[in-house]
Amino acid sequence: MSPLALLCIALCLAASSASAAECGQNTTLDGYTADLRMSQHQLRGRVAVLDGCSFRVSSLDLLAGSASARWWRADGADLDSLSRGAPAAQEPLNRTFASESLVFRLLPGLSWPLVPVLAAFDPLTSSLFGFVRLPSNATSTSSSSSSTNSSAPTMFDSCAELSPRFRVRWTLREAENAIDVGLEAAVGSEYYMAFGWADPGAKPNATMIGADVAVAGFTEEGLPFAEDYFVTRSSECLLRADGTAEGVCPDTFYGRRNGTGDADSVNNTRLVYGHRRDGVSFVRFSRPLASPDKRYDVEVDAAKSMTVIWAIGLLRPPDSLSPYYLPLNHGAPAGTAYGHLALNVSASASEGCHGPLDADDKEDQGRITAERQTPLVVTAGPAMHYPNPPNPTKVLYINKKEAPLLKVERGVPVTFSVEAGHDVPLYITSDAVGGNATARNTSEVIYAGSAKSEGVPATPTELVWLPDRNTPDVVYYQSLYDPKMGWKIQVVDGGLSDMYNNSVLLDDQQVTFFWTMSGDSINIAARGEKKSGYLAIGFGSAMVNSYAYVGWIDANGTGHVSSYWIDGKDGMSVHETHENLTYKRCRSENGAIIFEFTRPLATSCSGRVECKNIIDPTTPLKVIWAMGSQWSSGRLSVKNMHSVTSNRPVRILLLSGLAEAVEDLRPVLAVHGFMMFVAWGMLLPGGIVAARYLKHAKGDLWFQAHTYLQYSGLSVMFLGVLFAVAELRGFSFKSTHAKIGAVAFTFTSMQPINAYLRPHRAENAEILSRNRVIWEYVHIFTGRTALVAGVTALFTGLQHLGHRYGSKTIKGLTCGLVVWVVSGVLVVAYLEYMKVKRRRDGADGLSHKFVLGNTEEDDSVDLLHSDRFDSKMDSGSPGSMEVQLQPLKG
Repeated sequence: MSPLALLCIALCLAASSASAAECGQNTTLDGYTADLRMSQHQLRGRVAVLDGCSFRVSSLDLLAGSASARWWRADGADLDSLSRGAPAAQEPLNRTFASESLVFRLLPGLSWPLVPVLAAFDPLTSSLFGFVRLPSNATSTSSSSSSTNSSAPTMFDSCAELSPRFRVRWTLREAENAIDVGLEAAVGSEYYMAFGWADPGAKPNATMIGADVAVAGFTEEGLPFAEDYFVTRSSECLLRADGTAEGVCPDTFYGRRNGTGDADSVNNTRLVYGHRRDGVSFVRFSRPLASPDKRYDVEVDAAKSMTVIWAIGLLRPPDSLSPYYLPLNHGAPAGTAYGHLALNVSASASEGCHGPLDADDKEDQGRITAERQTPLVVTAGPAMHYPNPPNPTKVLYINKKEAPLLKVERGVPVTFSVEAGHDVPLYITSDAVGGNATARNTSEVIYAGSAKSEGVPATPTELVWLPDRNTPDVVYYQSLYDPKMGWKIQVVDGGLSDMYNNSVLLDDQQVTFFWTMSGDSINIAARGEKKSGYLAIGFGSAMVNSYAYVGWIDANGTGHVSSYWIDGKDGMSVHETHENLTYKRCRSENGAIIFEFTRPLATSCSGRVECKNIIDPTTPLKVIWAMGSQWSSGRLSVKNMHSVTSNRPVRILLLSGLAEAVEDLRPVLAVHGFMMFVAWGMLLPGGIVAARYLKHAKGDLWFQAHTYLQYSGLSVMFLGVLFAVAELRGFSFKSTHAKIGAVAFTFTSMQPINAYLRPHRAENAEILSRNRVIWEYVHIFTGRTALVAGVTALFTGLQHLGHRYGSKTIKGLTCGLVVWVVSGVLVVAYLEYMKVKRRRDGADGLSHKFVLGNTEEDDSVDLLHSDRFDSKMDSGSPGSMEVQLQPLKG
């Protein structure tokens, strides 16, 4: 060996000895241990300081990060501190670690006083996986004491795998009569996790009955919960008529319903911690081994093996009947959705828990798909469940969703309505962190937006971005000034917006409705904007008396689309129909239902209820929607009912692609109908009756009553029409009611003009001029036609109101109107009989023929401008004139 080689070896040994000596001198943290606190990537492990420049991480679980992920040193765990930090060790964290124990060495020149926080961090995406805080002065090197003081809520002593996607972890605290349990499952946020102890006296094939279980999960707001449940029957929780409960129900529910005293005393499950990370749910809770509640809790014997049961499945959200999240049937197959096993909590075990759980879908936050001509409202708010730690204090919201994954399509313009504030300009960038990457000496490509892309709700700014074929598959929306406020934009080729010519957001922006007119058929699609078990859209103003289309995914993952007729508000009132639906497709994207189908505009059948479901493209189509947790073909029950619905229908103009929310016009239409009833049911008929049957009375009573009643009725009718037109914003003659009402209005409006043009009678009252005869026939025809049309309009108006809103009072109102009309006809028949009788007895003094029974009237009377003197002459002159003429002829 050459002298040069020997010299190199000597120098290396000397450096190694010096380094070892330096590490040995810095021993204040020697033996300190602490659990890693998980922030992302399912990181777990226990850090132990070995000496001045090395540390061991035992039971290390971690999903792979990027090539730049490292053990990192920083002054704190916030974004600013981490961005100012630097690597602490050389080894990359770019692979999956599965329950490994590894030793890492600090970079040369580093010592523990320079590492206040040791973190697993990816500087490329500013993503924090987890961290541990190290004390500045460690006076105790006891592993037990330091470990206790630094315990993390995700770390436990033991673990067992229940299924490939469900695990249970636990730590026994026998001296404290307690056990801490952690449930961990790679399921959606709408799923529950159930785990508990079976009744020791239960049969092997009936372990569920009498079991004491904890049901854990997350609310729709993303908050964790854990509740104490008791199983009395292999079914969902059901309320009996006497107020008691059976099935899988909360202990507090039994406590209140069965009168066992204080309901809170029976809930012995205490939530400790919970989170959703990378598509994995984790909830930690504690419960006593021997509970004071002997009726609904099973005593856990830590010294022996006991049978435990478990299940995962969908949750039913709280409703007006129950304030609890209730588990639905867990389904099949056994071993993946439910099961049981023998467990001894005293035995330290980790069977099957090798490596972190890896969910298929790690994008756990909300998703939004951009649509053509539908602006995305961008606001700012506090970070509540920000999906990509480290959390900034303020993040961007799109359509009221916190930092959602945004999906856009190439070739489809995306419109942002920026209302986040003057200090939060929006821009689209290639940088995952944002906040003007050039300030961090990092290159980025800006696709849209600038410092001018800012606004407030009062004066929003519109930013339009058109992704093209050169746009990468993943870009980011961010704030130009502050980092990490936004999240990913997924750019894809094609989609519903490309397949359908029109789309609108339905009420409350929870469902998007797509359609394309194609000859005599229509292609329809609907997409839910939130997770659900099924999605339904209906054609109608309300759920009752509507045609509904439902899309859902069954337990085998198969999509279904079916049509229904709904005539009530319970499951028994939902009737499956046999409409001619083609090209049916249904799928689920991150728990949100999307379904499509094609149907003809007009049906070719008769005799069935669905045969009346005709779509007229020239008439606005009213569309409502509903979502729920579960659907099934065949007979439906309460569990199939919706958990959220639209508040009002949206009126869609299929030909123009426009839509507007339907306002509740029932009060307006009620006032309109009442005014028309006063006009056509009382005033105008009363004026006609006065003119025909009161002329035998002395004076001008008939004329005054006729004139005042007719003009009052005409005024009320005119005001009713103006009132309806003003509220409905225009005329529309598409309905039968509007057409008949227009006829009645037209003929009634002709009567004042007709009266003004009335020809005068000849001096010889016995002879009527031709014009006079024509006028009288026109007068009676227009008046009686107007009356018939007006009364008919009253009936069609009630029918139209019932069809529009499905009101239960319409039948009663219609019956009342029928009684009113029949009563009026009977009164007229009686008056006609009395008139004929007076004429037969000569009481009227009339012996000549007449056209309208109007011979008592003198031409000197002006129907529009009359006074009392002329009216009296009218009523008294004919009889006296006849008496005076007889002697002259003799």
